[in-house]
Amino acid sequence: MANNPKYYIVEASALPEVFLKVAEAKRLLSTGEAATVNEATKLTGISRSAFYKYRDAVLPFQNMMIGRIITFQLLLQDETGNLSTLLNLFAEVNANITTINSIVPTNGCAVVTISAETMDLTVHIEELLRLIRKTPGVIKAEVLAG
Repeated sequence: MANNPKYYIVEASALPEVFLKVAEAKRLLSTGEAATVNEATKLTGISRSAFYKYRDAVLPFQNMMIGRIITFQLLLQDETGNLSTLLNLFAEVNANITTINSIVPTNGCAVVTISAETMDLTVHIEELLRLIRKTPGVIKAEVLAG
Protein backbone atom coordinates (compact mmCIF):
# COMPACT_ATOMS: atom_id res chain seq x y z
CA MET A 1 0.00 0.00 0.00
CA ALA A 2 2.89 2.38 0.65
CA ASN A 3 3.84 2.32 -3.04
CA ASN A 4 0.30 2.78 -4.33
CA PRO A 5 -1.77 4.92 -1.92
CA LYS A 6 -5.50 5.38 -2.34
CA TYR A 7 -7.22 8.68 -1.69
CA TYR A 8 -10.73 9.23 -0.37
CA ILE A 9 -12.84 12.31 -0.08
CA VAL A 10 -14.46 12.26 3.35
CA GLU A 11 -16.70 14.91 4.90
CA ALA A 12 -14.82 16.51 7.79
CA SER A 13 -17.42 15.60 10.42
CA ALA A 14 -16.79 11.90 9.76
CA LEU A 15 -13.05 12.15 10.49
CA PRO A 16 -11.43 11.48 13.84
CA GLU A 17 -10.66 14.76 15.62
CA VAL A 18 -6.90 14.18 15.42
CA PHE A 19 -7.00 14.39 11.60
CA LEU A 20 -8.77 17.73 11.72
CA LYS A 21 -6.25 19.04 14.24
CA VAL A 22 -3.33 17.84 12.10
CA ALA A 23 -4.85 19.66 9.12
CA GLU A 24 -5.24 22.79 11.22
CA ALA A 25 -1.66 22.54 12.49
CA LYS A 26 -0.44 22.24 8.89
CA ARG A 27 -2.49 25.30 7.95
CA LEU A 28 -1.04 27.28 10.86
CA LEU A 29 2.47 26.37 9.74
CA SER A 30 1.83 27.18 6.07
CA THR A 31 0.31 30.59 6.83
CA GLY A 32 2.98 31.53 9.36
CA GLU A 33 0.49 31.74 12.23
CA ALA A 34 2.73 29.17 13.94
CA ALA A 35 6.49 29.33 13.48
CA THR A 36 7.28 25.79 14.62
CA VAL A 37 5.65 22.37 14.79
CA ASN A 38 5.81 22.64 18.57
CA GLU A 39 3.84 25.91 18.48
CA ALA A 40 1.29 24.56 15.97
CA THR A 41 0.65 21.42 18.01
CA LYS A 42 0.20 23.42 21.21
CA LEU A 43 -2.29 25.72 19.48
CA THR A 44 -4.31 22.76 18.16
CA GLY A 45 -4.07 20.59 21.26
CA ILE A 46 -2.33 17.56 19.77
CA SER A 47 0.99 15.92 20.50
CA ARG A 48 3.94 16.35 18.20
CA SER A 49 4.01 12.57 17.72
CA ALA A 50 0.39 12.63 16.46
CA PHE A 51 1.28 15.46 14.10
CA TYR A 52 4.30 13.61 12.69
CA LYS A 53 2.36 10.34 12.46
CA TYR A 54 -0.42 11.79 10.29
CA ARG A 55 1.07 14.89 8.63
CA ASP A 56 1.79 13.17 5.30
CA ALA A 57 -1.55 11.36 5.22
CA VAL A 58 -3.85 14.33 5.90
CA LEU A 59 -4.25 16.41 2.75
CA PRO A 60 -7.33 18.62 2.85
CA PHE A 61 -8.99 19.38 -0.47
CA GLN A 62 -9.78 23.06 -0.56
CA ASN A 63 -12.55 24.60 -2.65
CA MET A 64 -13.49 21.37 -4.39
CA MET A 65 -16.39 22.99 -6.19
CA ILE A 66 -14.30 25.75 -7.79
CA GLY A 67 -11.57 24.81 -10.23
CA ARG A 68 -10.32 21.64 -8.55
CA ILE A 69 -6.65 22.56 -8.60
CA ILE A 70 -4.36 19.70 -7.61
CA THR A 71 -0.63 20.22 -7.02
CA PHE A 72 1.78 17.40 -7.77
CA GLN A 73 5.35 17.31 -6.52
CA LEU A 74 7.66 15.30 -8.73
CA LEU A 75 11.28 14.21 -8.56
CA LEU A 76 12.58 13.74 -12.09
CA GLN A 77 15.81 12.52 -13.57
CA ASP A 78 17.49 15.52 -15.18
CA GLU A 79 17.30 14.26 -18.76
CA THR A 80 16.11 15.92 -21.94
CA GLY A 81 12.44 15.30 -22.66
CA ASN A 82 11.30 14.07 -19.23
CA LEU A 83 9.27 17.18 -18.43
CA SER A 84 7.89 17.29 -21.98
CA THR A 85 6.68 13.69 -21.66
CA LEU A 86 4.87 14.55 -18.42
CA LEU A 87 3.26 17.65 -19.91
CA ASN A 88 1.96 15.51 -22.78
CA LEU A 89 0.52 13.05 -20.26
CA PHE A 90 -1.32 15.87 -18.48
CA ALA A 91 -2.72 17.04 -21.83
CA GLU A 92 -3.83 13.49 -22.76
CA VAL A 93 -6.02 13.25 -19.63
CA ASN A 94 -7.36 16.83 -19.95
CA ALA A 95 -5.53 18.18 -16.90
CA ASN A 96 -5.16 21.91 -17.57
CA ILE A 97 -1.78 22.97 -16.18
CA THR A 98 -1.96 26.26 -14.31
CA THR A 99 1.60 26.49 -12.92
CA ILE A 100 4.94 24.73 -13.25
CA ASN A 101 7.81 25.36 -10.86
CA SER A 102 11.20 23.73 -11.02
CA ILE A 103 14.23 23.91 -8.78
CA VAL A 104 17.66 23.94 -10.42
CA PRO A 105 18.65 20.27 -10.84
CA THR A 106 21.25 18.87 -8.49
CA ASN A 107 22.83 15.42 -8.46
CA GLY A 108 21.03 14.56 -11.70
CA CYS A 109 17.55 15.17 -10.23
CA ALA A 110 15.06 18.01 -10.51
CA VAL A 111 12.16 18.80 -8.18
CA VAL A 112 9.17 19.94 -10.24
CA THR A 113 5.84 21.13 -8.89
CA ILE A 114 2.89 21.10 -11.29
CA SER A 115 -0.54 22.51 -10.44
CA ALA A 116 -3.37 21.47 -12.71
CA GLU A 117 -7.08 22.13 -12.97
CA THR A 118 -8.80 18.75 -12.97
CA MET A 119 -12.45 19.57 -13.69
CA ASP A 120 -12.31 17.90 -17.11
CA LEU A 121 -9.99 15.07 -16.13
CA THR A 122 -10.72 11.86 -18.06
CA VAL A 123 -9.20 9.59 -15.36
CA HIS A 124 -9.34 9.54 -11.54
CA ILE A 125 -6.57 11.34 -9.63
CA GLU A 126 -5.24 7.98 -8.40
CA GLU A 127 -4.93 6.77 -12.01
CA LEU A 128 -3.20 9.98 -13.09
CA LEU A 129 -0.76 9.59 -10.21
CA ARG A 130 -0.15 5.96 -11.23
CA LEU A 131 0.50 7.03 -14.85
CA ILE A 132 2.89 9.76 -13.70
CA ARG A 133 4.79 7.31 -11.47
CA LYS A 134 5.26 4.80 -14.30
CA THR A 135 6.51 7.47 -16.73
CA PRO A 136 10.20 6.94 -17.57
CA GLY A 137 12.38 9.48 -15.78
CA VAL A 138 10.02 9.92 -12.83
CA ILE A 139 11.73 8.97 -9.59
CA LYS A 140 8.95 10.03 -7.20
CA ALA A 141 5.50 11.57 -7.53
CA GLU A 142 2.95 12.62 -4.93
CA VAL A 143 -0.06 14.87 -4.50
CA LEU A 144 1.14 17.87 -2.56
CA ALA A 145 -2.12 19.79 -2.22
CA GLY A 146 -5.56 20.01 -3.64
